[in-house]
Amino acid sequence: MLRIGVIGYGYWGPNIVRNFSTTGSSRVVAVCDLKDDNLRKVENNFSGVRTTKNCDELIRSKDVDAVAIVTPVFTHYEIAKKALEEGKHVFVEKPFTYTVAQAEDLINLAQRKNLKIMVDHTFLFTGAVRKIKQLVDEGTLGKIFYFDSMRVNLGLFQHDVNVLWDLAPHDLAIMAYVLNEKPLSVVATGEAHVHHGMEDVAYLTIYFTNNVIAHINVNWLSPVKVRTTLIGGQKKMLVWDDIEPDEKIKIYDKGVEVKNASGVYDLLVSYRSGDMWAPKVDQLEALKLESNYFIECVSNGANPINDGAAGLQVVRMLEAADRSLKKRGELVNL
Repeated sequence: MLRIGVIGYGYWGPNIVRNFSTTGSSRVVAVCDLKDDNLRKVENNFSGVRTTKNCDELIRSKDVDAVAIVTPVFTHYEIAKKALEEGKHVFVEKPFTYTVAQAEDLINLAQRKNLKIMVDHTFLFTGAVRKIKQLVDEGTLGKIFYFDSMRVNLGLFQHDVNVLWDLAPHDLAIMAYVLNEKPLSVVATGEAHVHHGMEDVAYLTIYFTNNVIAHINVNWLSPVKVRTTLIGGQKKMLVWDDIEPDEKIKIYDKGVEVKNASGVYDLLVSYRSGDMWAPKVDQLEALKLESNYFIECVSNGANPINDGAAGLQVVRMLEAADRSLKKRGELVNL
């Protein structure tokens, strides 16, 4: 039975506590938060779970085997480092850290201590993303040409990070997992309209080898909520609409074939338009699967797919994107 201490009981914390309390292989023994109201909610909903405002006290507790960190990103490094130094495994909300240097330091510390880090890239455990990964790995789409994602809504404005750091980690983690390609460089553009210096609309382009390109659009100022990803391949094309209740994934037997590529004026292109089908996608709660997976990895010593290295890759792209933003879209190599 893995004993979990949770730090942070705001927006996402209650979901973390609920899932680790119901796995059957773990239990939450303590929750830390700075607000009295949040601690009262813990006490009312989870009997036997002690509460505290002192995260150092929770981290040092002998009856805590792993610490779940559900706090603002600028606090992740300090809390995770203390937890690892105390011999605790770490489950940390995305994004992993605020800088590449912080992520690398935590990864090295965990390796020295033989401890596990898991970054909460919850979307990797959704039925849709697992199905997309399967289709790409099996070659159903053929050679991948592009990954195009749109994640926009009205709010929620964050006070400590811009829209890229808030929303793009989801898409960057999904992109890295599905494509399994090493990104070469990024270009980012965006503007701040509500809070000076804090971009609320941004566009991120990632370049890979073999002419693969990815584009991510994130926005806090959209009148509608959109969660759509297109993946174009040589054989098939895929559309994932995460808001769609039933047919979340649709695969189109559409594409182009070049008949003659001897010169631009002699270029002959034929267009293929076949059937569309929607594969079955399981509806299991992603965070429940992820919580169980964390326990399994700690128990058997396996490296998670969303380990510190996966979190580092996302932070590296975000940090480079920030540099590109400041220079109005300059190409930044990774």
